[in-house]
Amino acid sequence: MTRLLQVEWVTPNGRSHARVLRLPATVGRGRDCSLVVDDPGVSDLHFRILPDSHDACRIVDAGSLAGIAVDDAPCVEATATPPATIRFAGHLLHLLPARRAQQSVPAGGSLDRDVLIGTVRQRVQQEPDLVTGADAEVVFRQWLEEAILAAGEQPEAHAALIAACLQDLVGLGVIEPLLEDPDVSEIMVNGPRQIWVERHGRIEPTDLQFADDGAVLRAIERIVLPLGRRIDQASPAVDGRLPDGSRVHAIIPPLAIDGPVLTIRRFRNDALDLEALIERGALDRPMAELLGAATACRCNIVISGGTGTGKTTMLNALSELIPTDERILTIEDAAELSLRQPHVVRLEARPANAEGQGAVPIRDLVRHALRMRPDRIIVGECRGAEALDMLQAMNTGHDGSLTTVHANSPRDALARIETMCLMADVGLPHEALRDQVARAIDLVVQLGRFRDGSRRIVEIAELTGREGNVIQLQTLYRWDGATGCWQASGYPPRFRGRM
Repeated sequence: MTRLLQVEWVTPNGRSHARVLRLPATVGRGRDCSLVVDDPGVSDLHFRILPDSHDACRIVDAGSLAGIAVDDAPCVEATATPPATIRFAGHLLHLLPARRAQQSVPAGGSLDRDVLIGTVRQRVQQEPDLVTGADAEVVFRQWLEEAILAAGEQPEAHAALIAACLQDLVGLGVIEPLLEDPDVSEIMVNGPRQIWVERHGRIEPTDLQFADDGAVLRAIERIVLPLGRRIDQASPAVDGRLPDGSRVHAIIPPLAIDGPVLTIRRFRNDALDLEALIERGALDRPMAELLGAATACRCNIVISGGTGTGKTTMLNALSELIPTDERILTIEDAAELSLRQPHVVRLEARPANAEGQGAVPIRDLVRHALRMRPDRIIVGECRGAEALDMLQAMNTGHDGSLTTVHANSPRDALARIETMCLMADVGLPHEALRDQVARAIDLVVQLGRFRDGSRRIVEIAELTGREGNVIQLQTLYRWDGATGCWQASGYPPRFRGRM
């Protein structure tokens, strides 16, 4: 069974921090220590805490300059049984006696998953500081093992039960295995009884179920609470992301009539490049060469498509072609882009807090980005008034910028950008606004999703100017469903003169 030690660390200025250390543990200034003390008077490795018999610990000085004292007695090595205090370089580390789990399961009775989980949650309410900043899974495993021992059973015989409890306590419950499945690109929870996934572009049901609405709500809370966000009846919808970058949206009753709804868009650690997209049939080589040339000569490109058509994937692939000596700023509502260039600054919008304060929208971040000397600006998705600021950036020397919009065709994409610019409420005449769009954007790449689950480019269109009140578009490539291949228009791209 894992040996844990509950401690209270008190700094020289009197600030107190509760921690749980897994033995053997190290204390020092070094970043690899179990307890990192950022104080120049503390050695990189100051001392070690080793497990001894029963609840006792061995405290061993690791050759520190300031030395240690155990219960006010200076020493190089000592044995201590909590409660005890280690003094080092003006800091105090109080070793606290372990609090045993109450016997929530009758001795000799059957072990119930819900009862065990309830026991742990009760201890979290009693000792919340012990989990803060610590490895929650290690702490919860210790408490589960103690509860099983209290029931007269051996933890080693209930490894599967412990793993199932930990899924509910620190994971996302029954959908945790789906997050580990590399073929799953999206997870859709429609209340506790319906869980759907997308695999290889096709949506299919699973036989997984949550126990009830409360289990779904707890999974959602475990996602949003570390992000400083909330979800409740006063704020029944929230966006967020998992530690691996996967995008999350949740909405609960009263807005979701049939129970809490959770949607997770998986994040790919291995972002696809254009070569990989060619192999998957998303485009052909001449189109890839065209897009590569457009990116290299700093064309402003809008990637358009419906939900789930692969806009972010295409944006990542095009960004791979940006030279490594350029300063790139990415701006996103929820960070998804994965650029590999060395000089990248990532900005992420922030929603309002529980009091409705502190929101930082994408539009503000675009304005900040313009003051940060960017060579290129990449906006993950234009959804509102930030479209106007993006156009102005494209028209004021920040060529080579990229963004995505939700639209069904290149013409619709331009109309949607105009509509979003009107949301800025700056009083620009439609004529001036349309002129901004025509001058700023060079290419629109339209993506589509097909019945077989495949995603591909359906059109590449170039803006060629205006005739009267209409922006002129010239199709360079278009997908021909009848022949099952792309057709080139034969028109030379106007941006060729920049190459």
